[in-house]
Amino acid sequence: MSDGASQQPKAISIWWWAFGYFAAYAPYSALTKALSDGKLGTAVPGNTILPASTFASFVAMVIFMFATGWWKSATKKKLGSREIPFPTKWTALSGLCGATILTTTTLAYTIKGVSIVFMMLLLRGGMLALAPIVDRMTGRKVQLISWIATGLTLSALVVGVLGRDESYALPIVAIVDVTAYLIAYFIRLRFMSKLAKSDSVEVTRRYFVEEQLVSTPAALIGLGVLAIIGGPFQQFREGFTQLPFTPQVWWAVLIGTLSQGTGIFGALVLLDKSENSYSVPVNRASSLLAGVVATLSLWLLGVGRSLDWSEAIGAGLVISAIGVLSIPALLKKKQPVA
Repeated sequence: MSDGASQQPKAISIWWWAFGYFAAYAPYSALTKALSDGKLGTAVPGNTILPASTFASFVAMVIFMFATGWWKSATKKKLGSREIPFPTKWTALSGLCGATILTTTTLAYTIKGVSIVFMMLLLRGGMLALAPIVDRMTGRKVQLISWIATGLTLSALVVGVLGRDESYALPIVAIVDVTAYLIAYFIRLRFMSKLAKSDSVEVTRRYFVEEQLVSTPAALIGLGVLAIIGGPFQQFREGFTQLPFTPQVWWAVLIGTLSQGTGIFGALVLLDKSENSYSVPVNRASSLLAGVVATLSLWLLGVGRSLDWSEAIGAGLVISAIGVLSIPALLKKKQPVA
């Protein structure tokens, strides 16, 4: 007779989730930039891309939940004679933060005059600064290796900012976007640290599923409300009423599907039981490396610029951070089996 522990799902290495995050993020960011800049036909504004891409993200989320069977891990509530998956108030709030992150991330790569890598450095650098703060607030010990990796990745941010050829002034939309993104992540990391980072794979998976059940639907509903209001939100309305009848919609659908991939794998990296000062650099380094690959891919295809010297140095620092973070896993593999 097997005990409960033996029936627990086996934990998957954070590095597999990080690879999935990288693999989805590189084409997602490249396609978003290319579509909004008119490199894939008619240029489509970021606000117009969002409705179709978010709907595609929703469909991808539903398919993933049923294909893996993970939806069964969610808290259940009775609805008549049936039980349905239902989030708690805390996972619902975390899901709303996820909806904010979903929309602000896509918009970040459509802002004119600001490169993919530079926006990534702002978003990722800000989140790296939050990680040790959240760890201290939740009483988690921060390993020396995590401090080193955080320092290397923050150094990439500093180099990227100081080496920027353009003015340091950012468009107001970029400032609002980055601020909303970081506030949402701060709240989300707090909830993850308290409620989901656990030795129990089932506890972590329950939190992940319930958050996913809220984030994409909430983003889609929010976009629908803005589209109904119209006026200054006219581009959102066009995303619902005009884009679906153009050839460009299929690029938006692919962007949304890849975006959901980043949401799934990125969340699973952050939900690893290690402290935030370890899991956040793994998450951020993966996406920054993906941004570099996206930028170089667009350049090689002749539809974008290459990296400048500061972005290249920043990329090197990020790769160094990944190397530092991988040391514990490599040492573990070398340990003799008892």
